[in-house]
Amino acid sequence: MQLTPETSERLTAGVARLVRTVKHLGPRAAADLYGDLPSFGWALLVPLEQDGAQRCSALAERAGVDVSVASRQVAVLERSGLVERRPDPLDGRASLIDLSTAGVAALAHTRRLRGRWAVEALADWTEGEAREFSGLLEKLADGLDRAGGRPARAGVLAAPARAPAAPAPETPASAPPAPAPPVSATPGENRR
Repeated sequence: MQLTPETSERLTAGVARLVRTVKHLGPRAAADLYGDLPSFGWALLVPLEQDGAQRCSALAERAGVDVSVASRQVAVLERSGLVERRPDPLDGRASLIDLSTAGVAALAHTRRLRGRWAVEALADWTEGEAREFSGLLEKLADGLDRAGGRPARAGVLAAPARAPAAPAPETPASAPPAPAPPVSATPGENRR
C-alpha cells in the first residue's frame, strides 16, 4: 500500500509524539505501569504466562533480546522470586524457566495498574473506538517489527492463554468497560 505524503507525515509525527510523551513520563510511568516489576520483567514474564515453561533461549527469542541479556534478566527475576528454574525433563543439562506464584501476582498487579491508566487516558473514548485503536495498534506494531527485520508477532497483544487476567477495577455502571491493556514489551525495553 502506498500512503500519501500527508498521511505518512501525520502518522510518523503522531508516533514520534507518542514516543516523546512516553519518554517524558519516564520514571513515574514506569513505576505505575510496571508496579514492582523491573522494566524488562513484563517482556519476559508474559511469554511464560502465555506459553508456559521454556528455555532461556526461547524466552530471549520471544522477547526480542539476545540470550545473554535474557539470561541476566531472568537471573534478576529469579532472585526476586518472580520466576523459578527446574531441570528440563528432555535434557537434564538445560533448565526451564517458569512463572512463580509471585510472578503471576506481579503480572495481575501490573495489569490492574495499566487498566487504571487506560481508563484515565481513554475516558472520553467509546468501547468501539478503543477496540478499533487496539487492532490498529497491533497492526502498527507488527508492521514496525517487519520493517525492522523482525518477524511480526501476531496476537502478542492478546489476552494471556495460560492464566486468567486479574479482574478489571470497578467502574461506574454508566462507564464503558476499559480496553485490555497491551501485554507486549514497550519501546526501549532492551530490544535488539
